[in-house]
Amino acid sequence: MPNLNFAGRLYVKKVMQMHKLGWLGVALALSLASVAVQADIELPVKKVLTLEVAQRLAATAKAEADKRGATVVIAVVDDGGQLILLERLNDTQVASVDVATAKARTAAIFRRPSKEFEDQVRNGRVAAITLPGATPLQGGLPIVVEDQVVGAIGVSGNSPQQDEDIARAGLVALTATADTSFPVRYFPASKVAEAFVEGEPLIEEANYKVHASHRDEPGVVEVHTRDTDVIYVVEGTATFVTGGRLLDGKTIEPEEIRGSQLHGGKSQRLSKGDVIIVPNSVPHWFKKVTNPFNYFVVKVRSPE
Repeated sequence: MPNLNFAGRLYVKKVMQMHKLGWLGVALALSLASVAVQADIELPVKKVLTLEVAQRLAATAKAEADKRGATVVIAVVDDGGQLILLERLNDTQVASVDVATAKARTAAIFRRPSKEFEDQVRNGRVAAITLPGATPLQGGLPIVVEDQVVGAIGVSGNSPQQDEDIARAGLVALTATADTSFPVRYFPASKVAEAFVEGEPLIEEANYKVHASHRDEPGVVEVHTRDTDVIYVVEGTATFVTGGRLLDGKTIEPEEIRGSQLHGGKSQRLSKGDVIIVPNSVPHWFKKVTNPFNYFVVKVRSPE
């Protein structure tokens, strides 16, 4: 700085301070503008599973378990698989505490029923058991609200099918108390084709199910004591027998009877485009099928 007197040095100092304030003002204005822009960004609204709703789900599942005389553990988790609520019914095995939680966590973080992983392993994809966080056991179901997974419910302690049935009964509490109508469900052709490969359900609710079914060999005689089957043939042909009397029927799950010997009945040939409706409690049997034989089944459950 040149050799200035006191007044000159004071003037220069004030000028420098004014420049500094000017830059600070510019920086402050830019910061405020950035905040204003960020305020205009709309963040998505995320639905969360509350403790109160989890309690209703567990209570409804427990009522179903009590009706069946089942001793189970019921676990409800959030969308990240973290535990919200756990109920262990009297005299339920201790091991089911961890299993029920694992089933629920699998359904939550993978956003699909845990049974899908069990089916994959059963059908030869053993590598599915190495997926991080996946428990390949039936009985875990995602909790879906307006096509958004908000959590899951898992049940353990009884047979695989009964565990899932009890979990599904719990989901009824959600649909019964929801303030919106049941969401429209859309399945693209690729998803449907994938389901037909192994024969998997597209959707399963408390009172109805839609299955993309596949057969490459004859089946056993079936009787559904509560479900009416609406069958639509997509591909292939089959000899289908309905009616008659099942001679060696055994109950494999509640409302489900299977056997291998059918006396009498009416035989029909099914082919692409055919529809046949089998009322509940009527024996039916795919006696012969071509490979592949693909068909939709809509299962409608009658009131008890």
